[in-house]
Amino acid sequence: MCGIFAYLNWLVPKTRKEIIEILVKGLQRQEYRGYDSAGIGIEGSNSIDDPYMMTLIKMPGKVKALEDEIQRNAGQLDFSRVFDLHVGIAHTRWATHGAPSVVNCHPQRSDTNNEFIVVHNGIITNYKEVKVYLEKKNCVFESETDTEVISKLVKYYYDRHQNMSFRQLVEHVIQQLEGAFSLVFMSSHYPGELVASRRGSPLIVGIKTKVKLASDHIPVMYSKGLEGVHVDSDDKVRRGSSFNPDRQSLVSISEVPATPYVNDNITQVTTLEGHEVEYFLASDASALIEHTNQMIYLEDDDVAAVSGGSLTIHRHTSMKKKDQFATREIQTVMMEMKQIMKGCYSSFMQKEIFEQPESVVNTMRGRLIPKDGTVVLGGLKEHITEIRRCRRLIFIACGTSYHSALATRQLLEELTELPVMVELASDFLDRNTPVFRDDVCFFISQSGETADTLMALRYCKRQGALAVGITNTVGSSISRETHCGIHINAGPEIGVASTKAYTSQIISLVMFGLMICEDRISLQPRRQEIIEALGELPDQIREVLKTDERVKVLAEELYDKKSLLIMGRGFNFATCLEGALKIKELTYMHSEGILAGELKHGPLALVDSNMPLMMVITRDQVYSKCMNALLQVTARGGRPIIILEKDDDETKKHVEKMRYIEVPHTVDCLSSILTTIPLQLLSYHIAVLKKCDVDCPRNLAKSVTVE
Repeated sequence: MCGIFAYLNWLVPKTRKEIIEILVKGLQRQEYRGYDSAGIGIEGSNSIDDPYMMTLIKMPGKVKALEDEIQRNAGQLDFSRVFDLHVGIAHTRWATHGAPSVVNCHPQRSDTNNEFIVVHNGIITNYKEVKVYLEKKNCVFESETDTEVISKLVKYYYDRHQNMSFRQLVEHVIQQLEGAFSLVFMSSHYPGELVASRRGSPLIVGIKTKVKLASDHIPVMYSKGLEGVHVDSDDKVRRGSSFNPDRQSLVSISEVPATPYVNDNITQVTTLEGHEVEYFLASDASALIEHTNQMIYLEDDDVAAVSGGSLTIHRHTSMKKKDQFATREIQTVMMEMKQIMKGCYSSFMQKEIFEQPESVVNTMRGRLIPKDGTVVLGGLKEHITEIRRCRRLIFIACGTSYHSALATRQLLEELTELPVMVELASDFLDRNTPVFRDDVCFFISQSGETADTLMALRYCKRQGALAVGITNTVGSSISRETHCGIHINAGPEIGVASTKAYTSQIISLVMFGLMICEDRISLQPRRQEIIEALGELPDQIREVLKTDERVKVLAEELYDKKSLLIMGRGFNFATCLEGALKIKELTYMHSEGILAGELKHGPLALVDSNMPLMMVITRDQVYSKCMNALLQVTARGGRPIIILEKDDDETKKHVEKMRYIEVPHTVDCLSSILTTIPLQLLSYHIAVLKKCDVDCPRNLAKSVTVE
């Protein structure tokens, strides 16, 4: 949730109009993350007397409202003015502290002169005590946000230590902050400079230059406190407070140039200083890819500073022993612009639903070889023996990712012959669940940044368990902090409601089960059956997608209803939960996924001729039990819509004409993939009919980076 975008051009002439367009476009690329207000901060005004004054433009609502506000300010901004060096920052805010409003929107400023401004993703947990402290020092706050304390704290230190560099000020400030954050600062006192840091919230640096980078790694520089650099002697806080303004300031202790290198000729290597270069910072690679594919994923507590056209990365010296010889790799991100564009589709969600025949192939490509019956997951190869010897498997996730684990739990119990626990990350943490060194814990997250899942990961690592990540995002926090893992390769997913990532997560977990049992002779017939079914899956998904018009007709019947119950059992119980979640997310209609085996234990009281119902019935080991549930529902006047398999004439006898959706028959453990797609389509069509924002549902975010 929330989105950061920043831009600095060094010796690359840009008009103010071009700069603003880059910033706004960067926000638009991250709209899927969820937000309720937007703003930008740019260097320079039309005032000749104060050329370094910064201009803030902020608006509640969508980025379009911000664009309109920028146009209304066109008379005060010279759009044709050219800058060889300029810094701009932009932000989409998800309201946590304070309602969406102009004053609460980011960037947040230090004072009415805009001396320091900052954009922030995350939550500062000790902001109240910092705010109380600063109020005692006569700081006046104008917003309700936790972010404003950051901008005021950096000015507070600047007023007392004007000889410190911008980067040193920021290093000192972040040492006082608790919680999760990614931050980008700019200041009128340090024109042309940009400083950023992160802890628990993603931040990526993109580099665009015409000269060739000679090194693909940037060394990390370490900083430590120096004697004699303190704030005022009366700056004390109450006993027990973690906020410590007397903490020593941080300065560089290394002169090693920590910057990308470029080749001037065969014998000479220099820094980027003096060369044309553009820097971009964003919360997500999808906002950077149209500008550059050269990116650096910052680590927790990194401080990245751009000054004089050169980038340096710093950390506190206390981390040096842990980091050893730390560097940050400049990665070449292989993503195409067409992957994040809608193309011929009306929304990203619709596009991603129809991409699933290709996305499941990409998940299996190079890993599943049907002819040989082999499955190779390179990310797990070194740890496969340890996994086979473990005591139990624990799958930890939230929302849709949790449902993908539920969808495969039964199969994994069958193939691994191990106890399998599936846990909601928030509940797992609340219970302080016992975890042991011979457990293997899987952490599933599309973004790889889900806060609850990430905290559960750190908890399990402290207990000594092996941590396995399953994510869709290279360089994400979960992918970096786990011991090993699987990248699902579903491609960028922009729509808030996950679709193709869900089906790819299921396939990744199925392949894990197949890899684990490859040496068990008794399971080979079952294993081969699943492998063959996986090979047929892309064509079967295409067949399911052809039901789109039928689903649209059913959506027209349901869209004005207040509730929808979805029932099933066995492998399809996860389908019911996931389908109900999609209905809730996109249509704001109440929907509930019900285990058909629990029908007599309460839910049956809801059933009558007026209650909208759906049932998922496939010909597997629980088919007869699902048929019993169907008969109970119809006996009480229920008129269910059924998702069933082709040629299932027995089930059709109990269904009203055309109130069913057919899917191809597949092996039982993969049926949840095929039965989920009609529910994805149904939620999409109902949302369109209700005129809801399909890609950005209200109150929701794509990447949930706070608890």
